[in-house]
Amino acid sequence: MADQPTASLYGLVAEFDSAPELLDAAREVTRAGYRKTDAFSPFPVHGLAEALDFHDRRLSPIVLLGGIGGLLFGYGLEYYTQVISFPENIGGRPYHAWVAFIPPAFETTILFGAFTAGITMMVLNGLPSPYHPVFNAPRFRFASQDKFFLAIEAADPKFSEAETRAFLTGLHAREVVAVEE
Repeated sequence: MADQPTASLYGLVAEFDSAPELLDAAREVTRAGYRKTDAFSPFPVHGLAEALDFHDRRLSPIVLLGGIGGLLFGYGLEYYTQVISFPENIGGRPYHAWVAFIPPAFETTILFGAFTAGITMMVLNGLPSPYHPVFNAPRFRFASQDKFFLAIEAADPKFSEAETRAFLTGLHAREVVAVEE
């Protein structure tokens, strides 16, 4: 069914002139059974992630754990400093005045959650990445200006260079090019 890709072939990249064309092509590619795909556009296209069946939900639980860690760290730091390390009777309040501990603990929750989100997104997105194989497509420089691109990787189980090229051409792509690694 699928040809074995050459060792240096990254995949095929199709160029489209408008966002609706890209969105329609992405839906067709997903409907055809391709899974290792990506789309590139000069601005966010509403519905494109859903059209490519992209549902990566790894970030949310990691950020939640970072926030919980921040909460425990902030509250633990306050408890240690106010109750264990240096207890002082200020205005007759108890050493463990948990109500007063809430605002700083909330702030460390937000701080740790935000840093966790930023760092995790960088790691999961593979950033910084100064090179990507699609940069080898001749007209890809227009992806940041006014053109839209859809890539199907050669690592996709359904990928066959000839069949995939014919399929992408049938989606009214302006141009379909093979991209080397």
